[in-house]
Order: sequence, then C-alpha cells, then structure tokens
Amino acid sequence: MLYPWQREDWQRLTALRDRLPHALLLHGQQGIGKRDLALHFAQGLLCEAPLADGQPCNHCGACHWFGQGNHPDFTVVRPEALEAGEGGEGDAESGSSSKKKAPSKIIRMEQVRQLIEAVGVGTHRAGLRVVVVYPLDALQTEGANALLKTLEEPPPSTVFLLVTDRIDRVLPTTLSRCRQFSVAPPSAAAALEWLRSQGVADVEAQLAQAGGAPLTALHAAEAEEQPLLRLLVSQLGAGPTFDALAAAEQLQKLPVPMVLGTLQRWTYDLLSISLGTGPARYFPKEQAALGRCAGATDAHRLQGFAGRLVNHRRSENHPLAARLVMESVFLDYRQIFR
Repeated sequence: MLYPWQREDWQRLTALRDRLPHALLLHGQQGIGKRDLALHFAQGLLCEAPLADGQPCNHCGACHWFGQGNHPDFTVVRPEALEAGEGGEGDAESGSSSKKKAPSKIIRMEQVRQLIEAVGVGTHRAGLRVVVVYPLDALQTEGANALLKTLEEPPPSTVFLLVTDRIDRVLPTTLSRCRQFSVAPPSAAAALEWLRSQGVADVEAQLAQAGGAPLTALHAAEAEEQPLLRLLVSQLGAGPTFDALAAAEQLQKLPVPMVLGTLQRWTYDLLSISLGTGPARYFPKEQAALGRCAGATDAHRLQGFAGRLVNHRRSENHPLAARLVMESVFLDYRQIFR
C-alpha cells in the first residue's frame, strides 16, 4: 500500500524502472513507511498488468501470489522478531515482556545463506526476481559481508530493495554497491490528517513525541505500554526529586529501547530549552516541567548525559538485565541536576 504522503516518492521510484539498479537502498526517518513503500514497489515490479503509474493491479495471478506471501520470485529477509504479527516501522522500539525466549532481532547468517542459495537459480516465471531486506542495519558483519559478495556480482534479473532507518550503521562497502534513495517524511499537515483518519486521539501530542513520524505515532497510541510511558514522562518531569530506583521498579516491564528512546527525546527538549534554541519539540505539553528541569541543570551536563544514552542504545536489544539497565540510566539522569 501507499500512504497519502508517498505519491512523490512513488513517482521517483517509477522513474527508475526503465534503468532499474540491481540494488536500491531506501533510507530515511523511522516510522514514515519506507518498508511498505519497498513492498509496494516490489509488487509493482512483479505485477503482470501494472497500472499506468506503475502500481500493482491487485488482480493478476502474480498479485494474488504476492498477497498470499508465496510468489516464487519474491523473497523477504528480516529478523525473526518481525516475522509474525508485524506492525509498521513505528514499533521498532516496542518489545515483549514475556519470559519466553525472545525471537531474534538481528538477521542471522543462516538467513543470508538461504537467500544467496535462492537467488543462485533462475527465476521461476522468466521475469524479475525481487528481494526485500529490512532493516538492513540488522545484518551482522558476517552476514553483511556475505551479502556484499552477492551485490558485487548480482544474479541476472534480480533486484534488491534494501531498507534502513540507520544508514550510518550500514557498511560503507555495502553503500557503494547500492543506489541510495532518500524517502521523504510527510508534512505535519499530512501526518496529522492521516492520524485523525485512523482514529488517534490527541494527534498533535502523539505526532510530536514521534518526531513527526506518523506510523511511530500510530503504534505508540495503540501500544499497551502507553500508561507506563505516561508514567515515565511524569517521573522524568520530577527532575531533582526523581526516584530512580522506584521508577525502575515500576517501569521494568517497558522494553529497554522504548525507555531509552523516550529519554533521548526528553533530553533533546531539555537541551533546546537550556540553550534557548526553541520550545519543546517532542513534549510540548510538558513545557512547564521541562523548564523546571532545565533550570536545575546545565547544557554541559545534559550533553554528557545525551552522549551516554547513545552508548546505551548500542546494546539496547541485548541487555543482560533490563531493570539494572534502567536503574543505571535513571540514576545517571538524576545526577545531572544540581
């Protein structure tokens, strides 16, 4: 499917069809629909009777197979965590509090080997073969290097559509083998209109917290963790009186990436107010609390804390103990206040 704000991006993609690169890397902000755009483009490439603008007809045999997830010339490579019950890109910070072994959040080497084996044979319908890989940054070094060899010597009639929120985490050698395609974020007006059509309440606040990404905002509004997230924000607003250990106890069921992401956005707003560069971007409704917190610290401490959050996020999907991570980060947050 295409989202209302993706018409121009679709036109740009369609213009590439006459001289289609063997590898196209779609990148941009998380939660704006890059994955869905790539899947729609893949279906359009495989469609037997595409519309005048290149969109799939949704009626031919190829579209039927694509919709059923069993087109013989279409392959998707993604982490196990995205295999079942998948939501939009905006839930990348979500997770499960289940005690069962969590599905892998990386693309395993075995998946890459299976892909390489699959593209090593001819296409089944004497046309294109399309491979979608997302998020590309979920590849580990070994898998990325194995895929690189295939990108260097691409099989005939094969198109790779690669998707990432974090182009900075993609190997430079991989980047050099792809044509990069920057996906534009929607305007605030378009995002708000779409969120209202989805029945989201308090759309301005939800979109602000999502950094302008409508899919992130939609999934946050629907997330069962929403009450705990509101509690986290209210606790952060306590500033110098923030009870770090009690907060970690109350919020330990929240996924660590969700907590760290919220903290990063809160810290960004604190820095903006501390430096006088503007009002709150992510938490405009918390302007008063942010002002009080900013007045109890300084930009130097905030910048140091922001840097440490970046380091925490590098291992956010593999914490040894979620509660201990939260205690450490919350205690660090409390220390930035005089």
